[in-house]
Amino acid sequence: MPQNKIIKTPLNSLGYNFIKEQYIPKGKDEYYLRNIQIKNGIHYRQLMAEEIEMLVRNGNTSDDWNNILVSDAFNPRLVKNCNFYGLVRIGKLENFCLSFSDLKAPVGLYNSNIISCDFGDNVSIHYVHYLSHYIIGSEAIITNVNELITTNHAKFGTGIIKQDEDESVRIWMEICNENTGRKVMPFNGMLPGDAFLWSRYRDDKTLQDKFKSFTEKKCDNKRGYYGKVGDRTVIKNCKIIKDVWVGSDAYFKGANKLKNLTVNSGPEGRTQIGEGCEIVNGIIGFGCRLFYGVKAVRFIMADHSQLKYGARLINSYLGQNATISCCEVLNSLIFPAHEQHHNNSFLCAALVMGQSNIAAGATIGSNHNSRSADGEIIMGRGFWPGLCVSLKHNSVFASFSMVNKGDYPAELNIKIPFSLISNDVHNNQLTIMPAYWFLYNMYALARNAWKYTDRDKRTNKPQELEYHYLAPDSINEIFTALELLELYTGRAYLLTQKNSVDSDDEAIEVGRLLLKSKNKIVTQLEIIANDIENSKRPTLLIKVLEAYAIFEDIILYYGIEQLIQIIQFNKIANLAELHKLIPRKLIRDEWINVGGQLMTSMEVADLKKKIVTNKVKSWDDVHDQYLLKGSKYAEQKRVHGLASLQQITGIQLATMNIQQFNYFLTAASNTKEWITRSIYNSRAKDYSNPYRKMVYENFAEMNEVIGKLEDNGFITDQNESLLAFKKEIQRIKKLFKIKN
Repeated sequence: MPQNKIIKTPLNSLGYNFIKEQYIPKGKDEYYLRNIQIKNGIHYRQLMAEEIEMLVRNGNTSDDWNNILVSDAFNPRLVKNCNFYGLVRIGKLENFCLSFSDLKAPVGLYNSNIISCDFGDNVSIHYVHYLSHYIIGSEAIITNVNELITTNHAKFGTGIIKQDEDESVRIWMEICNENTGRKVMPFNGMLPGDAFLWSRYRDDKTLQDKFKSFTEKKCDNKRGYYGKVGDRTVIKNCKIIKDVWVGSDAYFKGANKLKNLTVNSGPEGRTQIGEGCEIVNGIIGFGCRLFYGVKAVRFIMADHSQLKYGARLINSYLGQNATISCCEVLNSLIFPAHEQHHNNSFLCAALVMGQSNIAAGATIGSNHNSRSADGEIIMGRGFWPGLCVSLKHNSVFASFSMVNKGDYPAELNIKIPFSLISNDVHNNQLTIMPAYWFLYNMYALARNAWKYTDRDKRTNKPQELEYHYLAPDSINEIFTALELLELYTGRAYLLTQKNSVDSDDEAIEVGRLLLKSKNKIVTQLEIIANDIENSKRPTLLIKVLEAYAIFEDIILYYGIEQLIQIIQFNKIANLAELHKLIPRKLIRDEWINVGGQLMTSMEVADLKKKIVTNKVKSWDDVHDQYLLKGSKYAEQKRVHGLASLQQITGIQLATMNIQQFNYFLTAASNTKEWITRSIYNSRAKDYSNPYRKMVYENFAEMNEVIGKLEDNGFITDQNESLLAFKKEIQRIKKLFKIKN
């Protein structure tokens, strides 16, 4: 029995009946959606007899020359060896050669089979073996393409189904979990915040149904939309392009297969797809780059993200300004500013909250600690696993966690941010150094915050992204860390005095007393945490005394920074004016990272309520809410800073005296100086390390290769920032009549 079902139809049917009759509204024809889509403003007319004669002499054929429509500036001499079927409309053709990079191609249509397409002005179409149901923009260049076709049920990567299609054909994006329990329907313009909100709160069925209905409303389920190639887009040497919508100024070269895609490109950013790519069922944002053997299936790439060098992105969302190369990423939701460069790294079933860097050999989520593929890992901002790290589901990491090389055998719950986590196999223990970044790697921490801001190429910014390492989310985690350090320290001390600890409250009180008094006995304690790793081996905390002091200083500095911003923003000239602006009741709110945008938990609850009660009725409305809440962020952050400052010092800011205010300014200046000095010192170690220097003949060669330390632009910027900060402190002191 034949396996391939070959259907024979009359030749004169080719190019017609693109939409079946039952899907065409009364009073419309099969071109009604096509006519809505075409917006080039060209007036088309029928061919004249002499033009038909010229076309025939040039080796062209048509099933019906009356269905070939052209503009008044049409030149039949520039159409050769083409076969036309169905309604074809051709714009202006002039004697020009279009050039792009090293490609030069004369204007016109040559050696192609063209079925029911529209062309803008001065297109260059060469050797397109099967071009069907596309709207081609002006000055587009398409050369040497096997197939460029659109079906009548094209969805262009969105998660909708067309009229009378079965639910089974719907494309879902199965993020964060391999068991599909957090799947979402992709749509063009989906932001990381959208994916986050939809993938969470799965027990709220009304909310989930709203998200689905928003997507259905945003995407049309009518059959018969044509594919699009935008103005000045260049497509060359590609094999199969099917059901792909392409914006303007895009560049495709050497792709193997592009199917069911929306490729945004234009003034917001030119998108490029290069050699060997096989990309199916996805949405690609503005300014993206995909090249050298990339494989992507069921995915979204947000604006200005990159896939390269054989990377695989499957069932995943990649946030803005992120880069993945050489590796494999499955079932993950990745917030903006993610880096993953190495061929042997693997990321699966993860929520990565941005500003992250996955090193070579990392296998994150590759081993399940359950009997089903239903595990997840949640990684806070600034997550950085070192070389050859293996992590298991389920694990959660606080912001700016660095994981040392090792195979971690059990689930981890890391609540202390800015920590270095190490798997000490020799001593059969997990070791955690809180505040590692502040103690030993301030240069990388500060530079990364600067780098991500500098590299944010978005022209449209619907979400206010937070890149600084000191922000409401990380500061709240530091407060949690302080209490945990007090608890663990108190327990350790009490166990040296007696065999048991009566209560956590007792331990916290004792630990706080020891840590705040900087009692050296803390350095002699073996401080063990029993709620971090799901195993029987101990978790040892080191450098707790130093970490506790640094965490307190960092909160103090953060709060004073916000206080100074209030003075600057409101042009305050004295303490009485400042008192009036400080709320009597300061609350340190909980914050949630919603796709890189920080929102208070109350705001997220408010947004969910508005969605459920129909006050927010579409994804566009949701995005308007992001903008609205983002516009309030700076002020909310300032209030959060004041609440943090008041809590860490115990000073009522609304009634603070001038001596307390002076103390704040001096402390901020000292901490800023320490941060700047630590940035320099952590980088300077690279220049003094003999094992780094030994590969160079002399110091001069080293400077030539890696650059002089004194010429480091980032360090120079930090030094200038310190001087400006100190100058501002002095200005405020003078304004408030404070004597040094």
